Amino acid sequence: MIFVYRVTAGQEKVVVDVLKNKIKKDNLPIYAIALLEDMRGYLILEAEDEVIARQAAMKIPNIKGVLAKSMGIAEIAPLIETRTTKIQIAKGDVVELISGPFKGEKARIIKIDESKDEVTVELLEVAVPIPVTIKINIVKVYQKAE
Repeated sequence: MIFVYRVTAGQEKVVVDVLKNKIKKDNLPIYAIALLEDMRGYLILEAEDEVIARQAAMKIPNIKGVLAKSMGIAEIAPLIETRTTKIQIAKGDVVELISGPFKGEKARIIKIDESKDEVTVELLEVAVPIPVTIKINIVKVYQKAE
């Protein structure tokens, strides 16, 4: 059965870590935990029954409660569908940073981490080039690598 936890917004990842540790320690029959970006303030959990879902949530900070009604797979399927977005950035490309403390700076891509949606860049117009890891959505391609 699938249950939904209400959690403090912004603390979802912390709750998942604490919940994982509790599940391992207490050997609870919980099969999956889903953290969806579209559902801020909520976690989806697959457990054997409601008692186990509530037991897992007990004494964990930032969990406000378990929604009274369990969900079916059909209800959450649209939420967990993977959306593939092709990354149009390659190693060696020159990019411009569009937000953050380095907004407007030019940088060269050193490494791309697709699993975390992060890129490591080396700023070009600085005295000492240092690698900086940033989210991929705050760069735009300025010049493609040859």
